[in-house]
Amino acid sequence: MTLGYPSTYSPTRRRRSLVARATGRDSVLRRLDWVLLLAALGLSVAGAVFVYSATRLGADPQAFLKRHLLNLAIGLVLALVTMLFDYRTLRAYAPFVYIASVIGLVAVLVVGTEVNGAQAWIMLPGGFSIQPSEFMKVALCVGLAMLLAERRDAETEPQLPDVGFALLIAAVPIGLVMLQPDLGTAVVMGVIVLGILAIAGTKLSWLAVLLAGGVVGAAVAIQVGVLDKYQIDRLLAFANPALDPQGVGYNTNQARIAVGSGGIWGTGLFQGTQTGGEFVPEQQTDFIFTVPGEELGFVGCVALLLLFGVLVWRALRIAMHAEDFFGTLMATGIVCWFAFQMFENVGMVIGIMPVTGVPLPFVSYGGTSMFANWMAIGLLENVHLRRALR
Repeated sequence: MTLGYPSTYSPTRRRRSLVARATGRDSVLRRLDWVLLLAALGLSVAGAVFVYSATRLGADPQAFLKRHLLNLAIGLVLALVTMLFDYRTLRAYAPFVYIASVIGLVAVLVVGTEVNGAQAWIMLPGGFSIQPSEFMKVALCVGLAMLLAERRDAETEPQLPDVGFALLIAAVPIGLVMLQPDLGTAVVMGVIVLGILAIAGTKLSWLAVLLAGGVVGAAVAIQVGVLDKYQIDRLLAFANPALDPQGVGYNTNQARIAVGSGGIWGTGLFQGTQTGGEFVPEQQTDFIFTVPGEELGFVGCVALLLLFGVLVWRALRIAMHAEDFFGTLMATGIVCWFAFQMFENVGMVIGIMPVTGVPLPFVSYGGTSMFANWMAIGLLENVHLRRALR
């Protein structure tokens, strides 16, 4: 015995033992889906570069960059926390997660701050803000997966009451988001619902009726004035790009000029004239894709989209190989969320989708969006780990 330790004690041997447990064949680190993790991290780091390029000419050239990196760091911590506990315990806590998220949506309508026509943010001390609707995407993936997995556990397809209850559960947050109004986020939530219902085994005829109902509901929302005038003008500008090129169509016209000027190889990082001249409004958020479009060109955009493709592929793989149906449905919701939001954001920049104000996942500047995205990555890794550690 020496200083209270056994004679066989060796600090060096102990350190080696800890390293071996952390990196051994059955360790958590080795079992992680590193391809998924690195793809999400690559998108986030690329986003930091693009955010800096779009905002470097301001009073504080590094202000947005520092905030983006801070948001990324917090997002990584949230992913780690989400990854550590067994996701199957979420089946018991899903109702509480859902209720807490709904309370957040109600709170934003009461005490929220209006930004760009939508009352979607709650301001916090220190200049920070949160957007509860982003966390609601996570809650929907968890809540609907829990609800519909119960039916599949009984080895029967969802019946009409099950589908009706799931739609009711989804309609509450979607309705609250429409009251902000935030059409883009509401549409993303709708896609999450459709994806989970489809994989849960809902009859195709019911899904077709649901889609038709969504189209009719959107038309009614426009007619009765649920959408603000600027949102209706965006839809009209999408249908007719020449309608108001200096007004509602200005953003999309400038975005297409920026992307088109990049050509094949781009003008060079930090060398874009559209970006440097700050001609594209909201460039660090909704229109962040214009930065690689102009400065990295077609090749850079393809590389960025390939990273998204890798991320969606790994998420699909996790959904297909999940240990239980709850994990499959939850991962499916996340896949639908990421894939559609990416398509909608890039589509509105290049003019094939209407402008709805949704950020590009992991890339756009925005704290709550980054937090929710990384929580979703944590859930995907959680589903993957539970199967890998069986």
